[in-house]
Amino acid sequence: MEYKRNTLFSGVIAVVMALSLFLAVGESVAATIKTMPSFELPSAVDGSTVRSSDFAGKVLLITFFATWCPPCRQEIPTLIKLHRELGPQGFSVIGLSVDEKGPGVVARLVQMEGINYPVLMATSKTARNFGGIAGIPTSFLVDRQGRVIHRYPGYVPHSQLEKDIESIL
Repeated sequence: MEYKRNTLFSGVIAVVMALSLFLAVGESVAATIKTMPSFELPSAVDGSTVRSSDFAGKVLLITFFATWCPPCRQEIPTLIKLHRELGPQGFSVIGLSVDEKGPGVVARLVQMEGINYPVLMATSKTARNFGGIAGIPTSFLVDRQGRVIHRYPGYVPHSQLEKDIESIL
């Protein structure tokens, strides 16, 4: 009886894992036909309004993050480096903070980490417009025409981001 229960449990786990993989692949494929939603959000640093239209014609990596999220913090040096190195080629990172404690906390992080890319305060509407954000970090690679090329749920290694960005620059 114990063997059957363990086998059934293993089978259920295998199905759940396969379904998760299918959904992740489907998410990536679906992202290729979506257009980046427009937004108008306040800067976490100075409160000025930043619009998605300010980045027209650029390749973008838009990342939803929070100051208290360890994988989000781990990505910051990679994002700084990508923004610095690929910016002259028409690329920009845009950080969208989902912090609920307000822009002061986010502005301190920007200063402490030396973040060189725009960091904005996202709203729940912004997250919904991007198809919902189930976890952070979640990033979106957008081409020069404003099409979402890829959705990255979770931490993404520098080498993968660099390869994907350079392929559309």
